[in-house]
Amino acid sequence: MTPDDSNDSAPTGAPVITVSALNQAVARLLERTFPLTWISGEVSNFTKAASGHWYFTLKDTGAQVRAVMFRGRAQYADFIPREGDKVEVRALVTLYGARGDYQINVEGIRRAGVGSLFEAFQRLKEKLDAAGLFHADRKRALPMFPRTVGIVTSPQAAALRDVLTALKRRAPHVQVVLYPTPVQGQLAGEKIAAAIDTASLRADCDVLIVCRGGGSIEDLWSFNDEEVAYAVANCRMPVISGVGHETDFTICDFAADLRAATPTAAAELAVTPRADWIGSLKADVIDIRRAMRRAVNDAEQTLDGYTRRLLNPSAQIEQQRHKLRALATAMTHANRAPLSQARHQLDRLSGRLGARRPEVTAARSVLTSLQHRAAISIQTRVSQQRDALTALASQLELLNPQRTLERGYAIVTDDKGVVMRAPSQLKPGSTVTVRLAEGSAQIDIDKVQTSQ
Repeated sequence: MTPDDSNDSAPTGAPVITVSALNQAVARLLERTFPLTWISGEVSNFTKAASGHWYFTLKDTGAQVRAVMFRGRAQYADFIPREGDKVEVRALVTLYGARGDYQINVEGIRRAGVGSLFEAFQRLKEKLDAAGLFHADRKRALPMFPRTVGIVTSPQAAALRDVLTALKRRAPHVQVVLYPTPVQGQLAGEKIAAAIDTASLRADCDVLIVCRGGGSIEDLWSFNDEEVAYAVANCRMPVISGVGHETDFTICDFAADLRAATPTAAAELAVTPRADWIGSLKADVIDIRRAMRRAVNDAEQTLDGYTRRLLNPSAQIEQQRHKLRALATAMTHANRAPLSQARHQLDRLSGRLGARRPEVTAARSVLTSLQHRAAISIQTRVSQQRDALTALASQLELLNPQRTLERGYAIVTDDKGVVMRAPSQLKPGSTVTVRLAEGSAQIDIDKVQTSQ
């Protein structure tokens, strides 16, 4: 055997594994070592297979890794990534055993940067909710017929034109006050809050609209500012939030008294259309006329009734005099009849009572005698019972164990309280309790002697 042959041979007894087993072991090692982790990178070579699985490469400037997102997870993604998209994936590091390729199995995907913004949004929302800014009992109702509407937005924003157009179409009589402010960019949140505070301090309007057009979460981020939320909540007039599109939600929406899906919707909610005003006024005029006509008719009918019932004062007095005489006569008869009847009944009952009244003199003598005899009997019985009780108490005192202990005797019990009556119950080395007349003592048994 040559030296080369000896180097190629496996050591005696060493295990030999297959490539599949090796790849499976490496995959398990990777999965245990790297739990689910968020990884950021750029999408490359994206492919959506007929099975619904997504295959792509995640890379940065220095490295890349293959990635797969199976259909069961991909169907819950809110967007389909494209070539060059910056994303963040929550993935499990593993190994594709069939080819031995290192890859990541993606469980979730989001656009880069959105995750941290969304988490900040959730934290601020929970904080302000706990502080009570979003409670329903803080929400105020909008005025039915506002005369002045305030708008907090950028003068260059398309949202302003939409709001003004809607207000002019629905209620051209309503005055508009603009509180200009940047709605995007650095320090925009502070400036939006300052504009809201200015509107609240000046109190020029009946309702305030805070609005801007749609955009990404970054574009709308100024309305997720804590100062904006407190400014909206502390505003003296009701606030309508019309930020973004229908699917966009900001902290400003939750703090406002009412959220509108769009700036145009905010304008429609803020004012009642002029036609509705006029229609409401016409309906009120009709209702008032009907009510007045009904009230006049009712008054005329009542007056007619009083006219028919009205009598000459002298005739009315004479009528009341006749009525009074009739009542006096009826009252006299009503009093005499019951009194006479009651008198006859009393005489009859008195006669029956006299006939049935028993003779009680003899019975009273017998009762007196029985009472005297009963008193003597009770007194004798009590005296006998007292003597018997005294005798029993004396006997009980003789049987009292305490008296036996006072004569010099003792009671011996073990640690469980069992009374020891024979030496055979005592064991050397055990402890017993000896109860005496004036206390007890614990004694260790050293030696036991029995009587012969």
